[in-house]
Amino acid sequence: MPFSLPRFSFAFQPIVHAPSGLVVSYEALIRGPEGESAHSVLSGVPQGALHDFDAHGREVAIALAARLGLRTQLNLNFLPQSLFSQRDVLTPMFEAASLGGLPISRLVLEVTEGEVIDDVARFARLIKTYRAQGLKLAIDDFGAGYCGLNLLAEFQPDILKLDMALLRGIERSGPRQAIVRAILSACTDLGIDAIAEGVETVDEFSWLADEGVVLFQGYLFGRPGFEALPGVTVPPRR
Repeated sequence: MPFSLPRFSFAFQPIVHAPSGLVVSYEALIRGPEGESAHSVLSGVPQGALHDFDAHGREVAIALAARLGLRTQLNLNFLPQSLFSQRDVLTPMFEAASLGGLPISRLVLEVTEGEVIDDVARFARLIKTYRAQGLKLAIDDFGAGYCGLNLLAEFQPDILKLDMALLRGIERSGPRQAIVRAILSACTDLGIDAIAEGVETVDEFSWLADEGVVLFQGYLFGRPGFEALPGVTVPPRR
């Protein structure tokens, strides 16, 4: 590549279907070569190289997941602006998936709500071609940024991940409960799967499960495994 990359690897955190206790996907989380934080890696990437690094990282994550014997879906982070600036930006990812024996239908791109998408309608048009091939799209950290409702109005993702800050202590917060109920209702109406992420306590889990949430990600169920695909534990609800 035309720039010097910091050394890096990945950890994988499970996403669980709580009623069955089965892992349905793993999110690939960038780490240093010895498991150092994502910040320690990303801070070493030149600003002008972020999109190239982002694309290269997905290839590495897919190859590692395939070597580990992934049999579920794989969630991969994605900088949406790269879709505007680079032609066929996702082609190398598809090639890596094919080489690793992963069907496109098992790949999920996560777009963080807080990331700026200058032209949501154009983004929707461009991503539509890939979704027609089976690629899934998730909006991550929903409820943390400012463009989430606009994204939902312009196009409907396959998955919406509720931000952990919105869910923290939700069993004790009436306003947060009202907001989350409204989001879940919209997901039901639009045919979108909702994932509660960052869930850390049985009380949070129990409240969300009582509201119909079945997909969870968080330390309560399983921590990220460095260069590993960890299992999960689903605690009994209160």
